[in-house]
Amino acid sequence: MADLLLALDVKGKAEAVRVATACTGELDAIKIGYPLVLSTGLEIVKDLAKSEIPIIADFKVADIPNTNSLICEEVFGAGCAGIITHAFCGSDSLAACVDASHDHGGVCFVVCEMSHPGALDFLSGENAERMARMAKAAGADGIIAPATRPERTATLRTIIGSSMKIYSPGVGAQGAQPEDVKKYVDGIIVGRAIYEAADPKAAAHEFRVRAR
Repeated sequence: MADLLLALDVKGKAEAVRVATACTGELDAIKIGYPLVLSTGLEIVKDLAKSEIPIIADFKVADIPNTNSLICEEVFGAGCAGIITHAFCGSDSLAACVDASHDHGGVCFVVCEMSHPGALDFLSGENAERMARMAKAAGADGIIAPATRPERTATLRTIIGSSMKIYSPGVGAQGAQPEDVKKYVDGIIVGRAIYEAADPKAAAHEFRVRAR
């Protein structure tokens, strides 16, 4: 049984609030990223929080430790419940995100392998497995692993064990189905297949049922 996270990659406050409100009762979290935040500012977090759904900032943080800490301070100060970071900048940069997240009572998820085809160039195989081990050693709350390659997500699960969560993108528009990975993960991430649907609530409900 997996949670349902909405990747709300829309532009503008009105559209974001419309979709989030429509999906009330169907989502376990909303993941926001640069398209939305660059068009609205971090103030959008307060608007979305009115739906009482946890907000995760998918900023894929990748910088030196001090900068990572400052980014986390802004994210959690705005009211987010979690943040997503990269691991490839090194263990010190990763630890800065994890520590800052926990200091603010939030959670930190680490990208180990992305869902698009180009991820196979660098963010896969031994590199992904090494980053999964880094995430576990840093005390991260979970990792990001692809629904588009369930066999890889299964491998990463064996590395991090059952005490950490896996959130899995690629369901819907990228071709993966909830049934492909739900036995390996704690949450599926769906974007366009929900927010571009004629009836976002109905679409979210269908994915929620299929993820269970």
